[in-house]
Amino acid sequence: MDAKPARDFKYVGRSIPIEDGAAKASGRIKYTGDMVLDGMLYAQLVFSEVPHGRIKNIDISEAMVVPGVVKIYTRDNATKTKFNSQMWFAGQNAIEDQELFPEVVRYIGDTVAAVVAESKEAAKTAAGLIKAEYDILPVVIDPEAALSGHVAIHDSGNPFFTMEASCGDAEAVLAKGEGLVVEDRVETPKIHHAAMENHVCIAVPDHRGRLTVYSPCQIVYSVRLIVAKVLGLPYHKVRIIKTPIGGSFGGKQEIILETYCAYFAKELNRPVKIEFDRSASIVATRTRTKTIGYVKTVVSPEGKIMARDMKHIVDTGAYASNGRVICYAMAKKLFRLYRIPDQHYRAIAVHTNTAIAGAARGYGSPQVQTIAEINLDNAARRLKIDPVEFRLKNLVHPYDADPTGGPNLGNARIIDCVLKGAEAFGWSAKWNQPKRTGRWQTGVGMACATHVNGYYGAYQEFGTMTIRMLEDGSIMLNGGLHDLGNGTVTAMKQIVAEVLDIPLDLIEAPEADTDVSPYDIGCQASRVIHVCGANAMQAAEELRSMFIREAAKVLQCSVEEVLLEDGLVWDNREPGKKMSYGQMAATIQQKNQVELIRTITYQSPANPGSYAVNFVEVAVDTYTGFVKVLDVVAVHDIGQAINRGFVEGQIQGGVQMGLGMAITEDLAYDNKSGVARGSSFSKYHLVNAPDMPPVRVILVEEGEDYGPYGAKSVGEIATIPITAATVNAINHALDANLTILPVTPEKIMAMLSERQTN
Repeated sequence: MDAKPARDFKYVGRSIPIEDGAAKASGRIKYTGDMVLDGMLYAQLVFSEVPHGRIKNIDISEAMVVPGVVKIYTRDNATKTKFNSQMWFAGQNAIEDQELFPEVVRYIGDTVAAVVAESKEAAKTAAGLIKAEYDILPVVIDPEAALSGHVAIHDSGNPFFTMEASCGDAEAVLAKGEGLVVEDRVETPKIHHAAMENHVCIAVPDHRGRLTVYSPCQIVYSVRLIVAKVLGLPYHKVRIIKTPIGGSFGGKQEIILETYCAYFAKELNRPVKIEFDRSASIVATRTRTKTIGYVKTVVSPEGKIMARDMKHIVDTGAYASNGRVICYAMAKKLFRLYRIPDQHYRAIAVHTNTAIAGAARGYGSPQVQTIAEINLDNAARRLKIDPVEFRLKNLVHPYDADPTGGPNLGNARIIDCVLKGAEAFGWSAKWNQPKRTGRWQTGVGMACATHVNGYYGAYQEFGTMTIRMLEDGSIMLNGGLHDLGNGTVTAMKQIVAEVLDIPLDLIEAPEADTDVSPYDIGCQASRVIHVCGANAMQAAEELRSMFIREAAKVLQCSVEEVLLEDGLVWDNREPGKKMSYGQMAATIQQKNQVELIRTITYQSPANPGSYAVNFVEVAVDTYTGFVKVLDVVAVHDIGQAINRGFVEGQIQGGVQMGLGMAITEDLAYDNKSGVARGSSFSKYHLVNAPDMPPVRVILVEEGEDYGPYGAKSVGEIATIPITAATVNAINHALDANLTILPVTPEKIMAMLSERQTN
């Protein structure tokens, strides 16, 4: 799968519109929320109003008399099967601590009851009449306070998990006392994914005892796994169909509503729909993991990083979810960006009485790399070295080894990214310009990042696809594809079209359906382009080879004499006798009695790094603390863009999301009441379109050995470096060290006020 120059591509690298874009823009597409089925019931979940308490009594008497109510579920009449909503493969070692209706509620948003009714209105009215009484238990919101273990949220205690990773001996370097030691404490917030589509699900039973679940999810086989477990059904009795999705960013990677929906539908033998409003999607689904990082970095006077010690306190919220897995994921990414000979990492996972933390775009990278990059800027400042020059002295090189023993870094082009970005941004001039005086202070910042391309080296990493050429020459590509609105299906078509030299409109690639799609572990770990794309490419290559072999029999020539181009096939000795793919496919069926079909299981052989650097310019209003982001240059080492427009769109969206983490977004739980103050968009502040700066995108396309046409991931890394780059720019503007995110106007003004006082 060697990369070839972009100029030789016919379909790869082009900005081809997303295949369902017109249907979305015109409203013709049906999202799950638009679906209405015959006999469908509506369920409304009832959430705990206290952050921690044992349920004493649930009064449903008033709710039961609401016209249209079919059944009310509580712990007393529902399964008590425990599960973990993050499990994505059978046999996974995971802490199973969740139930549909727990006896002890652990955050405001835990489910205490559910109303199923003939209408959405009836379900909502009845849910509002249910009254729960609790024995109130102690509450802990602050993850550092949770370390004491004084509040027992689960029997496993607090902290419930710790792990370490290292290379060399950082402790010994620190003990020597050589070099400059730069220490920081950096705090990143819990944030909401803010997908346009709220969480929604429909489950439908049939006469054979099977359940079909319609879900805008990221991993259909994970949904099947957990639904089957909770309902006590064999896998073949559960069908999951991935529906069009209105955004996810990791928020729909875990199972939220599907277990409830399926359980109610099976019990009542009718279709059931659950649809959250925005407030429920914020407080009762998943959040990005709040992380507090302590960093000690040892640097030489010349600017070489000698050693680094990092401790991260990882707030997983009320239940374990991915709390253990994300600790390992965070560790992995910290060792693959800089050449640090001696490094130690420790993660401590704790429970708090807050919403469950789960997958979020970047899967731990935005937190840990923000923490590390803020600290590195402070190191450069202490050394009086330009942050760009400081990083260039320490960044990894292509094909460096992973110091923790994982797969090598692949064709890592982060140095190219820094050099190209610094030039385009005008870094040197902006960094060295004299400080402005007056109300508005300007500053610049930059930060680097890396991310993965799948699970190889950590977990199973394979996929299966079946590709067929139909009798008219059109193509069916069948795999467990999950398009999250980012163009996955279109990109797969571009890869297949490039191999077969056939227009995209002759290729169909349906999304995942567990009844008919081959197994795949879904849209996670930035694996889709690098792994699924390679699977599609190999399947198309196998089909092409088969087509040529069978065509040679029809044409009575050797396979070397068969030519394919623009959907036509011929014997190169007789160029005047060309046949369309369809004519040849039909003839092959008739004469050779062969179906043109190949099924390929692809096992990923590598896990290279994707790399990126962001440069940011800000202006800070010292009268109000308001931050205006003026300019962003985002440079990405992606190997090869399959669809250039999609790549640029991912980067634009990733910048918007990372800016929110830097300066506006925070669920901000009250330490006493356990209430999330950002429980609606009126209080949870996103970076809106008018506030977005121009984002100049530069792509470094030097190819990756095992990616399809040299491609590797961009979707998650797009959101990683911008947060630290923005905070570094604010600190440069104010000559400050603000390290508690988001850096809001209130925090800026408090710092400036304290500075004036002192």
